[in-house]
Amino acid sequence: MSEITAKFKEVLISVIPITAIVLILHFTVTPLETDQLLAFLIGSVLVVLGLTVFLFGIDQGLEPVGQGIGNTITRSNSYAVLITVCLVLGFFISFAEPDLRILANQVDSVTSGQFDGLLMVVVVSIGIGAMMTLGLVRILRGVRLKYAFTIAYGLIFILSLFSSSDILAISFDASGATTGAITVPFVLALAAGVSSIKKDSKMGEADSFGLVGIASTGAILGVLITGLFLRVDKLNGALPEAEISASNLFEVYISKLPDIAWDSFISLLPIIIVYILFEIFFFKHRKNRIIDISRGIVLTYVGLVIFLLGVNGGFMDLGAQLGLRLASLDSKVPLLIVALLLGLSTVLAEPAVIVLTHQVEDVTGGYVKRPLVLIFLCVAVGMSILMSAIRILVPDIQLWMYVLPGFGLSVLLSFFVPDLFVGMAFDAGGVASGPVTATFSLAFVQGIAAHVPTADVVTDGFGMIAIVAMMPILALELLGALYQAKLRKASTSAILKEKSIGGNHG
Repeated sequence: MSEITAKFKEVLISVIPITAIVLILHFTVTPLETDQLLAFLIGSVLVVLGLTVFLFGIDQGLEPVGQGIGNTITRSNSYAVLITVCLVLGFFISFAEPDLRILANQVDSVTSGQFDGLLMVVVVSIGIGAMMTLGLVRILRGVRLKYAFTIAYGLIFILSLFSSSDILAISFDASGATTGAITVPFVLALAAGVSSIKKDSKMGEADSFGLVGIASTGAILGVLITGLFLRVDKLNGALPEAEISASNLFEVYISKLPDIAWDSFISLLPIIIVYILFEIFFFKHRKNRIIDISRGIVLTYVGLVIFLLGVNGGFMDLGAQLGLRLASLDSKVPLLIVALLLGLSTVLAEPAVIVLTHQVEDVTGGYVKRPLVLIFLCVAVGMSILMSAIRILVPDIQLWMYVLPGFGLSVLLSFFVPDLFVGMAFDAGGVASGPVTATFSLAFVQGIAAHVPTADVVTDGFGMIAIVAMMPILALELLGALYQAKLRKASTSAILKEKSIGGNHG
């Protein structure tokens, strides 16, 4: 019981900042309709309850399954088994990710079917499966992360030279959308399971991270390659109207429940099937262990449904309204301040961020403190939303001006930062752009774009997730550089102290 209470307190502290910002705005510069505010407050309560149950379920169910599968396929000593299991697992986990389906449906509707939603889900899932497999082979072969990311992003850079700005935006957004609430905890656990087998504990610690980052490059590559075949220069269309009305709040939430419950079930189904197969043929756990894991998976499902219901029912529409109303003010200063503050606070409510930061502290034995990682991530995502707002207000700023130099610099920095931080950084880039960002922040940015005459709602809206996926990488690599400098300073002072003691004795 104490564990679930601790989770509840942690989630409550995470969600309070975004709720506080909305309430302050309501009573100051952007008064909201009573129904909108009530829907948001109900959504906030559901997000807190859902996240608490979801994270408790992850600990009990998904993490043990992921680590167990990682251990089993590594012990088999067969690359054929490893590659087959990873390709299949990677494809189906991505195929079922709710965030990817939301983005694919939006791309389909916005482009009037020019980029089919199902096609997008399939090509992204193939890319994820292929790169996740290569990522696990990298761990076993001992290939350094910096070389893996240099090759992956080098290929992305070459392909982007032949792609339209719309396809570029969608490809980077896809990489953020695939690393959602289900994929991240499972892939992190899988990486931890494989790397724990390695003899070198230091390398094993570093290899626990980076798999999410490598897998997400598969999504970018999948969309860029498909874009070349589709030969689409400009994706035309318009975003659907925001669902803001004075209808019964209860009906709004109830109407969304069946779709969310089904999508969440489909998300977990591949993991459930894989667990059953591994339990029959490999794990052979005792009855009590099976009950514990099954309960964990059920709690993960229930928590995910409640969380997504809160996000979709209360967050999205309000985000769009805030963006619209702030953009309509004469001064753009409040808009830019709110964009920064929203970024700072929304990342705290991302389920995958909470899972990742805990794992960072666990794997490093408390050497890398969770609050410090959270501070760097908050600042990074705050800067991302601010940069997105500036890009909408200044028409001369193109997405590639942010994304290509940013990802290029992140690859360059990987050669000067410890491997552990390289893996953590690229994983953080994926996890920061989860369901809260993809709904509330994306709706906020699209609300701004809808009011600015020079802005394109489609291009500017999609590009935001790409920036959110980039900035945390740079932030955590900077944290790694600071840690390295601190360690060097400590070792230098220790050597000097030793020399001075030796000199005195002499």
